[in-house]
Amino acid sequence: MKPTDLSVLVKQFLQHKLTLALAESCTCGLVATQLAEAEGVSEVLLGSVVTYNAEAKQRLLGVKKKTLEDYTAESQQTTNEMVQGLQRQLPNADVCVAVTGLCGPGASETPEKPVGTVFITILWQGRAHEYREVFKGTGEKLRQQAAEFIYLKISELMSRHQDSPEQATLMQKAK
Repeated sequence: MKPTDLSVLVKQFLQHKLTLALAESCTCGLVATQLAEAEGVSEVLLGSVVTYNAEAKQRLLGVKKKTLEDYTAESQQTTNEMVQGLQRQLPNADVCVAVTGLCGPGASETPEKPVGTVFITILWQGRAHEYREVFKGTGEKLRQQAAEFIYLKISELMSRHQDSPEQATLMQKAK
């Protein structure tokens, strides 16, 4: 996403008085880094934590050791626990995003979970939105595609939020 597009996304957060928190693994902080260029991000982004290693996922976000053993660090189950841990650490965040996956060979790579498999959970208004995508390319391209996918999904959720009956009611009451 271009910086101007990210500025539009951040302005939507500002317009709706929403805040954001991130827990990144395979993207290594790329999502937060790119958002830093957007005007007004300091009022939106509460924080970001990079938990690349399984131990960091456990200690900083409370991912259970059993989850990591049973499902691996690169799984939807792990991403779900990452986002829940992030919400516990930053309870004032309106939107929490967690991402993990395989941007290189090794780790938990299997024929069912090849390199390029990325898991994302977006916690929006208490509801988890789960995504599993398989991207193609080098590690750098995989991280970039994952970041752009996250921005796209947040933008889609933001649009649905704007168009929801609850939002229309709130807008009427504000007038």
